[in-house]
Amino acid sequence: MAEGRFSWAPAGAGAVPRERETGFTLIEMMVALAVFALAALALIRLEGATIRGASVLDAMLTGQMVARNVAIEAVTDAKPPATGTANGVEENGGKAWRWTRTVAPTGDPRVLRIDVAVIDDAGRPAGRLTMVRAGL
Repeated sequence: MAEGRFSWAPAGAGAVPRERETGFTLIEMMVALAVFALAALALIRLEGATIRGASVLDAMLTGQMVARNVAIEAVTDAKPPATGTANGVEENGGKAWRWTRTVAPTGDPRVLRIDVAVIDDAGRPAGRLTMVRAGL
């Protein structure tokens, strides 16, 4: 027989060979399950963080698009916007986005600075953009 396959009883017990038991003990199985559970929990938390990050990124991207739309409208309008602050609401992506546009002169009287800030429906900043335009 192959060596190491049988263990021998202590001397005086009749030296009867018996097979070694194979497999995992209950403690080994419990430790393995605990390690697996910790890894699974870490993956679930990572997935949750990824989903939250994707929703924040989506809100910021849509907010930036709204800011760009408002700023481009002010830049491409035939008549320059009046200096000062204007507020409004724009519907985009199924949500209402509040924007504030501030028009101010620059060091050159022929150029206007247009700042647009957008906030989401919860009041969190979602986008910001600055453009310049001729103020003829």
